[in-house]
Formats: sequence, C-alpha cells, structure tokens
Amino acid sequence: MDWKQQHHLQLGWDFLQQLWNHQPYQPHRFWFKRLYGEVSENWGKCQSLQSLKLSNNRLSGRIPQLEGTELHVLDLSSNSLVGTIPKELGKLSSLFNLSLAENKFSGSVPSEIGMLANMQYLNLAANNLTGFIPEQLDGCGKLLSLNLSRNGFSGSIPLELGSIQSLQALDLSHNLLMNSIPAQLGGLQKLEALNLSHNELLGSIPSSFDNMLSLTVVDISYNQLEGPLPNNKAFQEAPVGAFTKNRGLCGNATGLIACPSATRGGKKSNKSTIVIIAVISGILFFVFVVVGVLCLICHTQEPQNENQFKVWSLDGLLVYEDIVEATDAFNSKHCVGVGGTASVYKAQLQTDRIVAVKKLHMLQDTDGEAMLKALESEIHILSGIRHRNILKLYGFCAHPQHPLLLYEFIEGGSLENILTDENYVSNFGWMKRLNVVKDVANALSYIHHDCSPPIVHRDISSKNILLDLEYGAYVSDFGTARLLKPNGSSWTTFAGTFGYCAPELAYTMEPNEKCDVYSFGVVALEVIMGKHPGDLISNFLSLSSTSTAQGIHLKDVLDPRLLPPNNQAAERLITVANLAFACLRTSPQSRPTMHQVSQELLF
Repeated sequence: MDWKQQHHLQLGWDFLQQLWNHQPYQPHRFWFKRLYGEVSENWGKCQSLQSLKLSNNRLSGRIPQLEGTELHVLDLSSNSLVGTIPKELGKLSSLFNLSLAENKFSGSVPSEIGMLANMQYLNLAANNLTGFIPEQLDGCGKLLSLNLSRNGFSGSIPLELGSIQSLQALDLSHNLLMNSIPAQLGGLQKLEALNLSHNELLGSIPSSFDNMLSLTVVDISYNQLEGPLPNNKAFQEAPVGAFTKNRGLCGNATGLIACPSATRGGKKSNKSTIVIIAVISGILFFVFVVVGVLCLICHTQEPQNENQFKVWSLDGLLVYEDIVEATDAFNSKHCVGVGGTASVYKAQLQTDRIVAVKKLHMLQDTDGEAMLKALESEIHILSGIRHRNILKLYGFCAHPQHPLLLYEFIEGGSLENILTDENYVSNFGWMKRLNVVKDVANALSYIHHDCSPPIVHRDISSKNILLDLEYGAYVSDFGTARLLKPNGSSWTTFAGTFGYCAPELAYTMEPNEKCDVYSFGVVALEVIMGKHPGDLISNFLSLSSTSTAQGIHLKDVLDPRLLPPNNQAAERLITVANLAFACLRTSPQSRPTMHQVSQELLF
C-alpha cells in the first residue's frame, strides 16, 4: 500500500477559520480525511474564491465550471479526473498557478490557456493529452515553470516558447515530439532546468544554447540527436545519463566520444595543419609546466609520498599553499565549524573567491587509504550534481596528511544553529521556514529521481542544511552518501545522525531513498517547531498503528516563539505538517517519494 492509499493527515478547518477571523485559537486535534466523488459545480458559485487545492484525493468526473471565480490557485493534481481541459479556464485572468497533473485528462490543450497572462506555474504532466503543444502559450509571458511531461504530445516543439523570457523550468519529456529543437529556445536566458528526454527529436542541438548561462540541469536522453554538444557548462558537466540513447552526440562530456575536427571538402589546408600543430604544441608545453610545478610542490610538502598529492578544481587549478596562506595555516580564528570527522574554515583565495575549506581529521588509528576512499566518494558524487539547493564543490586536495574539500561558502550557517540561536528567531518567520522545507525537498527529489544512478544522502539533518543570507537552503555533507545500484550490497557500518534515522535501520542496513524521506520528515517538523521533534515522533509512531492519531495537538507543531501564522502561511503549514507525518510512517513503503513531496510543495 503506497502513501496515497493511507488516510491523509489534516489540520482542523476550524483552526483556519479562526485565523482568518483574527480570533484566538485553541489547539485542535489532527484527523484523517480523504475526498472522493465528483468536484461539485457549487465551487463555481464562490465568486470570491481565490485558492482551490484538492490534490491527492480520489476525485473523479470532470472539472466544473469556474469562470465566475477570482481563482489565483487551482490544484486538482493526483486525482482521477477525466475529460478534456475546458477552454473556459482561459477566462480566469487572475490564475497564476494551475496544476492538473497526474489525472486522466485527454484531448488537446486548449489554446485559450495562452490568455492567462498572469500564469506563473503550469503543470499538466502525467495525463493522456495529445495533439500539438499550443503555440499560444507564449501569451503566458510571466510563466516560470512549464511541465507538459508524460503525455502524448506530437509534432514539433513550438518555437514560440523561446519568447517566454521569464521561464526557469521547462519539462517536455516522455512525449512523442519530433523534428529539430528550435534555436529560439536558446534565448531563454533565465532557464535553469531543461528536460527534453524520451521524445523523437532529430538533428543537432542549436548553437544558440551556448548562451544559456543560467542553465544548470539538462536531460536530452532517449532521442535521435546527433552532432556536438553546446559549449555550455550545463551540457559539459551533465551526468552521462543525460545524453544516452541518441543517434550520435559527441563532445567533451563523460560518456561521449570527441567530435571529429571540422574539414572543408574532406581536406585540411596546410595553414589549418600548422595552426593545429601550434595549438597542440602550446598545450603540451603548458602541461609539462603544470606537471613540473606539481612535482615541485609534492617534493616540498611530502617527498616520500609525492604520488599521493593532488590538487584539482572544477574551476581551475588550486595550489595547496594558497589554501594554507588563506587560513593562516588553519588557524582557529578562521574555523567556522567543527564536527566529528572534519573542521571547516572560511578562506579567501587569491582569486578573491571565498570558499569553505573542509579539513578531514586524521586520527592516529585512521586508515589513510580508507579516508582517501571516503574523500573520493564524496568528490565522485558531488562532481556530477548540479542543483541550486545542493552545496557546490569547487575542488579538493587529496593527500593522506592533508585531505581537503573546497566548497561554496554559505554565509548564513547551518539550519541547526539558526533554529537554536534566539537572535535569529524573529527574522526566521513562517514563510522563510516554508521555503527552507521546499528547498530541501527539491534537492532530495533531484538526487533520488534525476540522478543516474540515484543517490541516497544517508545523513539528512539540520546540521547538514546550510542557509544563505536570504534563507535559501543548501543540502551539504555527502560524505556518507552512496550511489544506489540495483542489487547493491547493504551498508556495513552505521552512517547518519541519531534522531533523524529511519527506524528500520535498527534491524536492517539496506540502502534506499525512503531512509532520506524519513529524515526529511524529521527536519520538516523541526523547522516549523523550532526544535527537534523528539517525543512527538515517538508518540506519533506509537499511534500510527491505530485508525486515528488522537492526542497530537496543533500547539505541538508550531514554534511558540513566533506569532500565529496568517491565513496563507497557515494553509501551507498544514501541508508541511501533513507531509512530514506521512514521511514518518513506520513502513517505508507507505511513505511518499521525494518527488511526490516536492510536487506537493509547489506553493
């Protein structure tokens, strides 16, 4: 039985009404509730209705007439609704969030959807929609996210999509799209995530994609594309799974062959040959110089282990002496954190880049080779990850006596410290906390569902979540992470933080994503409670085998140091509380996936 078949945890509607009426509220109990049947036509009579969210229920039938409302948000996702998408939705001029994903809608997308000029989030994924993607979608000029994946759309990708300059995420995967990728998509300067996988696209990737500087995540696998990859960081550093099952892609990326040199008429001119020889000679000379410098450094630092010293960076060569100088030989005044396995220092390099230097502790009884393997494991994982909510790795220094990792420096500190420091409480309000929960969910959804093979973090806790000065969240410390492989061996040693680990780890060491899901549930509750949930989780687990979760009060899940939330924040806190307790279920199979969680948090 999956998590959607479980009773859904809900907070009392009377609590929301008391907040909206600005009345003092009393703690009310949670109850379980699921909706079924058809969506009532009476909703269309609520002319002041601004938000209708009925996702993850058992609703059937068709979408009712709603054109007389002032809807801003319409979320009917994850139900069993049928029929076509009504063109009358185009009259909801105030609508900015429309999610009809994971239903049974059929037919084509009405062109009238393009009349929704204020639309920011449009999700029609996982339906039975067919026909062409309407070119009129360019009328949604404020669109941030467009998800049309897992349908049966055919024809070409509309070049008009390239005019939606605000677009940050575009997912057209798992359709029947064909012909070439329009060059106009290269003009989406704010696009961060692009998924065109599992289609029938032909030809080469347009050179205009070279200029997509904001792009961080890309997937073009399972098409019939050929030719060179764009000269773009997102393409050059994407995992090999992002390009598999194509006709003949080439380029400087993992798993691809190098592109053949360009020729004219099948012959190279003597001038071209001379230029190539000169370039190769220059490269060889540079390599010899770099190797000589590194050998000199190795000899200076540790002559008896010169083959074990290596400095490497994703953004260029980093010299060990620069790191030592920037930290005053790892002086404690530069130390910003100390853990069981490492100390973290803040360092400003000669390039003016500020980095976090993670220096692993070398105990006398530590196996140097084992430490290096752990280091290489984290490097291997992080070097393939590109997500805005995952801490960026800049480089590493591998040596038995000097193992270092260099990360992006996040100024705000850990979530654990911010929640326990009274100086931050007044600024760390409900909406900021909700965004932190959403950021962490997005990061975990990415490593579980968008990495190939998927990755289990194994140590999600408030100390491993960093916040910037705007309270954006970054998941860090993948030192205990491990790539999931089919039929992979069990974990041989415990890894994680007590109080955040899934209960099944007490009797099994089998790695799977549901361990991270449980840990996320603990962190989500910790964020809204302002402290580790502790006994609340124990009480919930002891009650979860009964038909109702009696005894869990609202006052137990809201940080008493903050003022009661307003109506918008209260509704979202209800969603977070629901999801957190769903993630904490004793049975791993009954917990949601992180993809499902992240979709629920599309506020």
